[in-house]
Amino acid sequence: MHTIEQLIDSIKSGNEIAFYKSTVWLRKRKQILKRDNYECQHCKLKGMYSKAETVHHIKHLKDYPELAIEDNNLISLCNVCHNIAHPEKLKIIKKEIVSEERWE
Repeated sequence: MHTIEQLIDSIKSGNEIAFYKSTVWLRKRKQILKRDNYECQHCKLKGMYSKAETVHHIKHLKDYPELAIEDNNLISLCNVCHNIAHPEKLKIIKKEIVSEERWE
């Protein structure tokens, strides 16, 4: 079992996987989902409902490892809203642009 200090050190050294697999995180994740009634909080603000599947760090984990398990830095999101919150993680697909028509 890791202490939070050890987990913060592993985040700082680039090993976020150890944090996300830790008992500390898994318990906190469950607690936040329950706190937010398993509802996406971004969708809820828009008057919609989506099931929350992810707990998002409002201030990104890499930049603020000391806030890794702070309740006020965590929010429940659906996968769509989480992807919007992390556009840098979306894969960009290059499409070939064809300049001439190929219809016969």
